Amino acid sequence: MSKVLPISFEFFPPKTEAGKEKLVTVHSELAALAPEFFSVTYGAGGSTRSNTRDTVLGIKAAGSDVAPHLSFGGDDETGVLELLNSYRDAGIRRIVALRGDLPSGMGRAAQLVHANELVEFIRKHFGDHFTVHVAAYPEIHPEAASYKDDVHWLKEKFNAGANSAITQYFFNPDAYFHFVNECHKQGVDQPIIPGIMPITNFTSLQRFSANCGAEVPRWMVQKLKSYEDNSESMVAAGVEIITALCEKLVVGGAPGLHFYTMNQINPTSAIVRNLCG
Repeated sequence: MSKVLPISFEFFPPKTEAGKEKLVTVHSELAALAPEFFSVTYGAGGSTRSNTRDTVLGIKAAGSDVAPHLSFGGDDETGVLELLNSYRDAGIRRIVALRGDLPSGMGRAAQLVHANELVEFIRKHFGDHFTVHVAAYPEIHPEAASYKDDVHWLKEKFNAGANSAITQYFFNPDAYFHFVNECHKQGVDQPIIPGIMPITNFTSLQRFSANCGAEVPRWMVQKLKSYEDNSESMVAAGVEIITALCEKLVVGGAPGLHFYTMNQINPTSAIVRNLCG
């Protein structure tokens, strides 16, 4: 494949000085692949608020377009507005608007604000200043009442003013294409960008996938299990699997690819180079 679609990369805000120094290098290496933007996650209830902001501003200062993740979580409107103002003043033009999760132990002390309400809030105060990305779930959010209900709520995010959606990662391209078709039937014509998870640790991947509702196909489980004692071979097999997934998505008409890098240069860079080779 000689040309890849627009790509973007996700980071999480590092907690240590060593992690911050490493991310400077990771960002520099991945920036050379000409992504459309980088995004930076936001912990449950804004628990990484300061680290997220500092990481976002560092990436912006380094010359890249960057999209901070944002949710209300435990914050009130004043706190969220203050953060959005600081992003606007720093020249940030993108936001990933999420419902988010409450921090452990907060219980009923705070009220979850759904993503469509956050999108409305952003549009109310900032008009069209921000390009707003939201989340989508091709294999359906674990808390969704039904497939139809999940499509409905994605449409509500777009009705509120979102520009595009980035999906939870998945390994079955048919799940993505079916989801997009169902959204089209409901009048959704905004871009739905596949989220891509490179494979580095199969045990961790299985555990995380079980928690977030991402299905790991049986054939893939069996293949990767055979490399449990050889991490180098597992990563190589993962690069092959995810490259093939991306190729199917690109050929099928996906509008871009968003990589969950886990703050690593590889295997994301290897996958992208395969696609561009």
